[in-house]
Amino acid sequence: MKTLLVVEVSPRLELSVSRNLTTRFVEQWKKGNPHGVVVVRDLFKSHIPFVDLHWIGGAFTPREQHSPESAAAIKVSDDLVAEIKSADHILIGTPMYNFSIPAILKAYIDQIVRSGVTVSTAYEGMLKGKKATVILSTGGDFSPGAPFASTNMASNYLRQVLGFIGISDVNIILAVRTLAVDQGHQPLRDYVTELDGEILSAAAA
Repeated sequence: MKTLLVVEVSPRLELSVSRNLTTRFVEQWKKGNPHGVVVVRDLFKSHIPFVDLHWIGGAFTPREQHSPESAAAIKVSDDLVAEIKSADHILIGTPMYNFSIPAILKAYIDQIVRSGVTVSTAYEGMLKGKKATVILSTGGDFSPGAPFASTNMASNYLRQVLGFIGISDVNIILAVRTLAVDQGHQPLRDYVTELDGEILSAAAA
């Protein structure tokens, strides 16, 4: 039985392009995996904490030496790591913010990238054999060949950091020019259906 972990990032909820696209992905994935399990990690609602001094103490000292604060801080990370370890396919739906990723997604990544846990001390990823699909929505056009394509740091960063923890099978779906939806020039439903081919293909992979 396969498990799909869905990481939602956008604060726009039902108005979000990325959330609408992840919904369509999940629908298609369920068709191919009728007995599969879908786990949703909504970062907008989870309030993932940033790495702090207590987290560092928890990550880099033996557990028997943890203070109550460090134990509590590293438990958040332990739970998130266990969640991604149990998944066969990770789906990340996120907007682009200022050419990169939202802070809450970076906070999540910092919680799951851990030496000796998801990355070996020899810098080898420990979460091998998994797939990841990233749905990245952007207001402007960052598709290959577009004038601002080279400024898309989000795609490169996500591919690199997922590969760092061992997930090298990464498919990135770019949902570009979403300002057309925000400004009322195109209905959200119509925009989302335009990407059905890519979504179907990624969900079936």
